[in-house]
Order: sequence, then C-alpha cells, then structure tokens
Amino acid sequence: MHADDLLTPCYEHTISLIGPQAVFDAHTHIGLNDPDSFTCTADELLAGLETIGARAVTFPMHEPGGYPPANDHVIERAAASGGRLVAFCRIDPRSDDPAAEVRRCLDAGARGIKLHPRAELFGMNEPGVRAIVAEAHERRLAVLVHAGRGIPALGEHVLELAEQFPRARFILAHAGVCDLAWLWRRVGALENVFFDTAWWSVSDLLVLFSHVAPGQILHATDIPFGAPKHGIVLTVRCALQAGLSPAQISSVAGAQLQRIVAGEDVLDVGPAPGPGALRVDPLLARVSHYLISAIAAAIAGSDSEEHVDLARLACDVGDGAPQAPLCDAIRTLLDCRRDMDPGVTLQERMGPVHLLVAATALASTPDVPVG
Repeated sequence: MHADDLLTPCYEHTISLIGPQAVFDAHTHIGLNDPDSFTCTADELLAGLETIGARAVTFPMHEPGGYPPANDHVIERAAASGGRLVAFCRIDPRSDDPAAEVRRCLDAGARGIKLHPRAELFGMNEPGVRAIVAEAHERRLAVLVHAGRGIPALGEHVLELAEQFPRARFILAHAGVCDLAWLWRRVGALENVFFDTAWWSVSDLLVLFSHVAPGQILHATDIPFGAPKHGIVLTVRCALQAGLSPAQISSVAGAQLQRIVAGEDVLDVGPAPGPGALRVDPLLARVSHYLISAIAAAIAGSDSEEHVDLARLACDVGDGAPQAPLCDAIRTLLDCRRDMDPGVTLQERMGPVHLLVAATALASTPDVPVG
C-alpha cells in the first residue's frame, strides 16, 4: 500500500519506542467511484491493516450516485471480517429522510456515521444534520465529520451540536485543521468531541498533540489516501515529541476508539501537555522547509526534484553534528523515494509523497530517537 513496505524499518523502530500497540484506525474507506480517483476494495484495506495487525473503522468513499448500496456493501464486508472492520454508514444530509437511512444502516450492523461537508456540499447547521445527530445521540454513536481541506469553518456548529446532543460523539477528521487555530481552547470542556490524526501536515499534528488532551485524539490513516505504517510513524513521533507517555499513546492508538464504538464511557488519560516540549532545531527546520515544498509540488503533479535536492543538501550537517542521525535517516527515505516509479495518477504518486511526509516527521521531531 503506497510505500509502506519501504517504511518498515522506520515503523519498527517507532514501535520499539513505545511497545506493541493494539491499533484501531478511526478513518478508512472502501469504494471504487470517488471523483478524486482513489480506490480501495475491502480486500485491499484488510491486506494493508494486516501489515501492522490493526483493526479499522471504515465507510464508503464518495459515491455520486448515492450511499445506500455502498453502505450495504461496507456493512456486509465488515460483518465478514472477523472483527477487523467496524462499519460506519455515510449519509448525505440533503437526501430524502437521512435519519431513516441512518436507522436502516444501524439496524443492519453499522456502528457509527460519516458526514462529508465538502463532498456533499452542506453545512453542519442544516436540518438534515440535526436529524442525523439526534439518531446518534439516541444510540450513543460516533459521528465522524470531514474537517480538512475544501470546506468553510464548521467548529462553532459542531460545538453547538455537541452541547445539545451530549450522547453523540463527534470525531473531527484530519486533525480538525479547518478550525484547529481556536477550537483547541474550547474542546476541553466537552467529553464528546474528538480529533483524528488522518492528516499529512506534521506541524498541524504537533499542534494537535500539544494543545488537545490525549484522550480526545484518535489515530487514523485515511486509507487509501494514507497507509498503516506511514500513519503510525507520524502519530507516534508527533505524540512523543509533544510529551505524551506510552500509556497515553496507547489510548490514541486504539484504546479510546474501542470505548467509543462500544458505546462505553471514555477515559480521561490526562491533560494536553502544552507546547513546552516542542522544539525547533534550526538546521532540521531547513530540511523540513524544503521537504514541505517538495510535498506540495508532488501532490500538484509538478517537478519536486529541486526541492528534494535542497533538502538533501540541508542534511549535510557533518558526521559529528547532533542532527546527523536524523539527517542520515532522512537521506535513507529520500534515497528510497528516488528509486520509486513516480507514477501518473495521484494515487500512484502517493508512495513517493508518503516518504517525503515521513521524512518531514523525522525533521520535525528532533528529540525522538531514530534507529
């Protein structure tokens, strides 16, 4: 799955820092019709999860033709997965009687709900959303909401719904980046608002782990946009740099999500550590800057080689420098990327992009060891 096999040494060293984890991924997809051109079958998802022994919440990708058949497929595959997959139904609040589709899916075996304001072009203040959330409140279910790129701010409406429907659990996907600048100040008072880590920007993840209580953060990958080993490297390194303990990281990795999907009380595993543990190494910050430029160019389909070359040169800090071990590990990832087929489609290009993002995670976590 993407470049995950090339990240095995980095993944194994990362896990060695905290011990084995019961990983439960909060955000994966199954589907073949998404306009973004990404695809993922249930078998492909299960094969990817198997590489790290993980379970996952899964739901349909964007289906322009409507969600009932896709929901049925996801529910059926989850039921046949031996507990490896937990199905959430995807609901368009502007469809006819969205609450009825929620009830139908829950009766068939779904354990939560996915909403995507960007794909379905709705706001969280619409009547259909309220009807869906009321069903979640009634059954103490999770509602995972796209809160990444391509949407207006939605935080105020989510907070209002969370206060009015306290038995519903809201999971803001993609680190809640659309409102993260201020939302972290207010979510501490709400036990039913969470964030998932399915995001590529290491700076956003460092803000999330330092400013939000670890009990409100859930590990996620966004498969097929993300990948299992890649996701663990990002989550764990950012969590360690922010100052989380191994026990708190276990909550993030899956323990808290297990309580949520089971409809149980969640656990408070401590306060947000604050930004005190975050440290910027100026030499490594140069590496990170060029890597981020390379990532942006690669995602856009442009030539990223000049930025990668500058990142590689920025790693030439000298054998005796304290930054040398991290720079050596970053160069190894860049060498792996150089040997990969750059691909044509965006999904094919994500392998090299994942290596660049992992390298950025190394450069941005100067106090976390490398193997």
